[in-house]
Amino acid sequence: MSILIKNGHVIDPGNGLDKILDIFVEDGIIKKVGKSLEFNAETIIDASENWVTPGLIDLHVHLRSPGLEYKEEIETGANAAAIGGFTTICAMPNTKPVTDCKEVVRKIYKEAAEKAKVNILSIGSATKGQQGKELTDVKELKEAGVCAISEDGYSVMNSLLLKKSLEECVKNDLPMFSHCEDIDLVDGGVINEGIKSKEFNLRGISNASEEVIVSRDIIISESVGARLHLCHMSTKGCVDIIEDAKKRGAKVTAEATPHHFSICDEDIPSDDGNYKMNPPLRSREDMEAIIRGLKENIIEVIATDHAPHHEDEKNKGFKASANGIVGLETALPLGVTNLVNKGILTAYELIEKMTVNPAKVIGLNKGKLSEGMAADIAIIDYKNEYEIDVKSFKSKGKNSPFHGLKVKGRVKHLIVSGNIKVYNYELHFYK
Repeated sequence: MSILIKNGHVIDPGNGLDKILDIFVEDGIIKKVGKSLEFNAETIIDASENWVTPGLIDLHVHLRSPGLEYKEEIETGANAAAIGGFTTICAMPNTKPVTDCKEVVRKIYKEAAEKAKVNILSIGSATKGQQGKELTDVKELKEAGVCAISEDGYSVMNSLLLKKSLEECVKNDLPMFSHCEDIDLVDGGVINEGIKSKEFNLRGISNASEEVIVSRDIIISESVGARLHLCHMSTKGCVDIIEDAKKRGAKVTAEATPHHFSICDEDIPSDDGNYKMNPPLRSREDMEAIIRGLKENIIEVIATDHAPHHEDEKNKGFKASANGIVGLETALPLGVTNLVNKGILTAYELIEKMTVNPAKVIGLNKGKLSEGMAADIAIIDYKNEYEIDVKSFKSKGKNSPFHGLKVKGRVKHLIVSGNIKVYNYELHFYK
């Protein structure tokens, strides 16, 4: 199949491109990027007034398969990713069974090859069964194809065990993705410790519960020379700690989610489980610090922490609802609306944090529009204004606090390995 993309505003931070160009794709490969290209292509796409970017990459997605398919399936999660502009997503290991051995990794990849519209990479668990007691075989997981190791949803609370896991990551050239939460300091909290915990009379979660583990994990990772990626940072203190670590030359990267840079605990209207997540929505000061972290590149990655749940698990208020919201279909418009359109980031900087930067974290040869690379391309109608409607989501999960919000930015077309997966804003079901 051949595709000629004409007149698009190409934003490709990996190659320093930010200009009107054409792109020719043939046999799944980007063959030529340049001005006024003339090729006899089977499909011609006029990308005038649109951004043309590398396919977005999400380092933090919960696909729930195997074992929890009532929340999400690989196929539905991949469909949501495609609509959101993601051509590669990394699946966290909190499945059932946990992704802690080669057999589970292979099962995920087999299903992904059969059903997914986008590229899926598996992340392996740090400990067996995520029980925090016995290390997984990192070498075996690497050979099975995982892109990182993570305890996902938990911290490895035993510091010696964490050190040994990080040492295995070094031996196998894998990053550790750290969920930073001291469960003892959480002490049964369900919402940020602040104005809303008092208003709703709910047990709060302190900033310290996150910041203590961020500090510990950086210190231990530095001691063994490991690559540490900090997931879903949410506090001012975390930004300050990461900034200091980077000045020392620590091998640390960090991500922020769209919900943590878009809303804060002040925006929670009621005891509504759709606003419950982990880490929780923090104070306005914390949100502004996360935005500063993104602007100053202390936080170099935007990831969704896409966490679908069944409706019955999110309609019980903060005490009883499960943690997490869906994010694959709202991440890009929230970034356009709340970062680019407010002058916080340029379009170039936003795309950098959603393409080449996450690719670098996991050593992935994607996130660029280089000639000779696989044609993973998003064409984004950045001016398109619409209202988020959870009923239209391709994900099984409808758990989002952004229902009804007016935003700008939609994926008009998506190409994965040279095949059109989204066409005119809708899933494309033909190869």
